[in-house]
Amino acid sequence: MAEVLAIVGRPNVGKSTLFNRLIGQKKAITDNISGVTRDRIYGTCEWNGKQFTVIDTGGFVKNSDDVFEAAIRDQVHIAIDEADIIIFMVDVTTGVTDLDEQMARILRKQSSKVFVAVNKVDNNNRALMANEFWSLGFENTFFLSSISGSGTGEILDSITDAMPPLVEDDSDHIPRIAIVGQPNVGKSSLTNALLGEERNIVTPIAGTTRDSVHSLYKKFGKEFYLVDTAGIRKKNKVHENLEFYSVLRAIKAMEDSDIALLMIDAKDGIESQDLAIFTLAIKRNKGVVIVVNKWDLIEDKETNTARDFEEKLRKKLAPFNDVPIVFISVLNKQRISRTLDLALEVHHNRTKKIKTSELNEIMLQEIERHPPPADRGRFVKIKYITQLPLYYPAFAFFCNHPDHVKQNYKGFLENKMRKHFNFHGVPISIFFRSK
Repeated sequence: MAEVLAIVGRPNVGKSTLFNRLIGQKKAITDNISGVTRDRIYGTCEWNGKQFTVIDTGGFVKNSDDVFEAAIRDQVHIAIDEADIIIFMVDVTTGVTDLDEQMARILRKQSSKVFVAVNKVDNNNRALMANEFWSLGFENTFFLSSISGSGTGEILDSITDAMPPLVEDDSDHIPRIAIVGQPNVGKSSLTNALLGEERNIVTPIAGTTRDSVHSLYKKFGKEFYLVDTAGIRKKNKVHENLEFYSVLRAIKAMEDSDIALLMIDAKDGIESQDLAIFTLAIKRNKGVVIVVNKWDLIEDKETNTARDFEEKLRKKLAPFNDVPIVFISVLNKQRISRTLDLALEVHHNRTKKIKTSELNEIMLQEIERHPPPADRGRFVKIKYITQLPLYYPAFAFFCNHPDHVKQNYKGFLENKMRKHFNFHGVPISIFFRSK
């Protein structure tokens, strides 16, 4: 199971800048005004051969220009409960503040998984000033500059050393299907309907599931683990940030699953948080099925047809929209068995192995008909293709100039692979290597 790392700290210490550096892209909005982060932002970092999910926890108070101390403390409590690793970020230019001290008192209970990042240490004078932060009492304290990247390698080395080795299961293990989505879209109800028992407490109030629950389904010749990831529980310290808590539980459960059933409300459609989870599932090479619940509540189906809804949905999912979409009503138990069938089909697609002879016979013909374009005077010749021994579909195309294959041609090859070998619902990886 991949680890989840959360970056916490008071406003304007550079959390989003560090987040962008760790995931290698400018995904979080950064500014020198405190509290600019509004949405829940998550991405993937890879370091020393280990991949893990990174969460930027900035600005978790909705519809507010102020970041309240109580809300920040709530974030820290949530991160302690749910994240595997915590980066506690502070600012050398302000020194140790009262809010830093408050957060440190909370985090000391979990000191083994807390790494203090003293930010903005970009000269010798500030390096001397940064020694003040040892007073917070954390052994894993590092001086860095998230803008320049100085010192980030050292903290990442220490973090990845503390992570357990990533061991992937064999493809023939029992499939694990995680049900993810916004609070109150019907995840627990779907779990109960599929299992045929009241396994989870179901109420019309968002946030009643106390923990992610793994249930073994073994009926009608099918066997898999079903994971309800609602994951919101009532806690004295958690009131304003239930959505963040839900996201953390969903991410952790999805990391430990093979297939994600992404449930959305037919009335609300797919929202930014759903798209972020979808994107993360694709990056982590999970299979995906989109489950549109409460379709029975949609009125005037002659105007609002499922086909129109699906077309709009696929546009939002682009560029990867080769995923099954099923319209259900958990309340009326309509098409819920179809949901299971699709999930198991996607799992089959994810674990299938294609013979090297078949792969080369089909794909080399496609390449011959549409050879890769020349790049800077280099003519690319693809000679051989093989599937890599990974837990998800990944293929190596051996050629003379692997660095000169353009991205659009990689997309062309992926489309042809999907056409001939059916990877519906599954992301595939294509690598170009020297002969």
